[in-house]
Amino acid sequence: MPAKSKAQQKAAGAALSAKRGDTKKSALKGASRDMFQSMSEGELEDMASTQRKGKPEHSGD
Repeated sequence: MPAKSKAQQKAAGAALSAKRGDTKKSALKGASRDMFQSMSEGELEDMASTQRKGKPEHSGD
């Protein structure tokens, strides 16, 4: 599932970093914390690898 906005892609990247142990889980806030808890590493990887070019900063959803 690709990210719909730059903010969503960045949050997925932060959650993925914590899931892999590169970042402390306690450093996560908001959407990235929710993504960490509810998504698998594979799902986060798919979302984080989305190209940012042409994406809005924030999604209207």
